Amino acid sequence: MANRLLGYQPGRGFLYRLSGTSKLVFFILVSVAVMTSYDTRFLMMVGLFSLILFYQAGIKWRDVSFAFVFVGIFALLNIVMIYLFAPQYGNDLYGSKTILIDGPGAYDLTLEELFYLFNVAVKYVSTLPLAVIFLLTTHPSQFASSLNQLGLPYRFAYAVSLTLRYIPDLQEDFGTIRKAQEARGLELSKKASLLTRIKGNIQIITPLIFSSLERIETISTAMELRRFGRYKKRSWYQAKAWSQKDTILVLISIIIVVITITLFYINDGRFYNPFLP
Repeated sequence: MANRLLGYQPGRGFLYRLSGTSKLVFFILVSVAVMTSYDTRFLMMVGLFSLILFYQAGIKWRDVSFAFVFVGIFALLNIVMIYLFAPQYGNDLYGSKTILIDGPGAYDLTLEELFYLFNVAVKYVSTLPLAVIFLLTTHPSQFASSLNQLGLPYRFAYAVSLTLRYIPDLQEDFGTIRKAQEARGLELSKKASLLTRIKGNIQIITPLIFSSLERIETISTAMELRRFGRYKKRSWYQAKAWSQKDTILVLISIIIVVITITLFYINDGRFYNPFLP
């Protein structure tokens, strides 16, 4: 099914053979490095690396297009709101003001503000492909085992695993119900107005949520009957043994963090300023 968000998709390639623990460590460390740094050169390097990994993973665009469009719209709204509420932040940040378009009041469009907003956009490009790669190439049980290996209680890890398993099924149920409603004459495609589609989707989502709660209750009861959580530790069927490739991946993430810290000293802070005289 197209657009199955957060759903594991079996595939081939070195990303699928890596341990979930190493991929989780890599994703966390690189994401933290990207979020804390505003060095454009570093962000573009990580963004290019992320896109290369996304291509190597062999993930089909139609399966994740909705996620990219949704995050893209959110990123655009974020950038617009930053400009509306802080139109001069880039000028104060970089200590100069190069006006490109004269605007009313404080809303002059400056090169410095555009440069800052460009850095914010590149952050999304750098992290979103990594998140998609991790979620679509890591089996939910491997993800849970990696959380447990990192020190989180296995009860919490197992809850995350069940969530990742259930979300694609929930989306598939939604798609099935929507097609059934359309077969009965309820227009939910792009031919209908936006308000009609919103009302129709709400009519589907509301009972689906209540039926989902019943499923959760059934699963919880079944796990309690099997005395889940009795012991302090548990084994994982899908856990993968640590390999040399996992070590290399973690070392790469550590190197990226070291580069970020080094750039802090070179730039005298988190921001790279190309407008210095």
